[in-house]
Amino acid sequence: MATFKQKLAGEARLTAHICTIPSPAVTQAMAAGGADAVIIDMEHGAIDHAQAHAMIAAVLGASCAPLVRVPSIDETAVKRVLDLGAEGICFPMVRTADDARRAVASLRYPPEGTRGFGPFLAHLGFGTTLLGYPAEAARRMVCMLLIETAEAVDNIDAILAVEGIDIIIPAQFDLSTSLGLQGQFDHPDFIAALEKVERAADRAGIPRGAVALSEAQARAAFGRGNRLIAGFDILWLRGIAADAQGWCG
Repeated sequence: MATFKQKLAGEARLTAHICTIPSPAVTQAMAAGGADAVIIDMEHGAIDHAQAHAMIAAVLGASCAPLVRVPSIDETAVKRVLDLGAEGICFPMVRTADDARRAVASLRYPPEGTRGFGPFLAHLGFGTTLLGYPAEAARRMVCMLLIETAEAVDNIDAILAVEGIDIIIPAQFDLSTSLGLQGQFDHPDFIAALEKVERAADRAGIPRGAVALSEAQARAAFGRGNRLIAGFDILWLRGIAADAQGWCG
């Protein structure tokens, strides 16, 4: 069974759904539906560490990688969720190459990185022993960066020159807000910023992803060269409920 990291290194189109609802049933359902990864949202979602552990455990046995979006680039926050069994981290608000280097280092044990040792829970989900975990983690660990600010766009080439980045996602909501164009995804300045990030990722050979909440959006994202699409559990749920309500007319 290919790992998510291996899938990212290939050519297949992939999915990674962002889970803000604090329930292992949500991640289990996403995995059962065939998602390549789930991103458990501890930045904006109402999810604590016990719930995150249950949500990670709920996808064990499926071909679905449990990633966690942490609140910030902080090695303590990263260490804690990796020790719960996360297979990668989605890092928000990466603004500079230094931010990217800190993100990569927090995923790795010394001497390559800064992660403290204590995978007492994590090794169980990785199907290995406590002392066998570091090698297995190095093989599977995914570093996902969110490009969310005008500063990150200015620094994009330097950011993507950092070794160890597996995928980037230009986060359209925050990026448009940072540009003073909240939600104006068709504004020329937003489009120019997005295209600059896309070109830089392509030059660096780093796959990129995009949010897509409909088949049309997914086809457009893949048509722009994105390898991955991401949806939001709460928006899927609201959309389906609204559709069902329309059936009553």
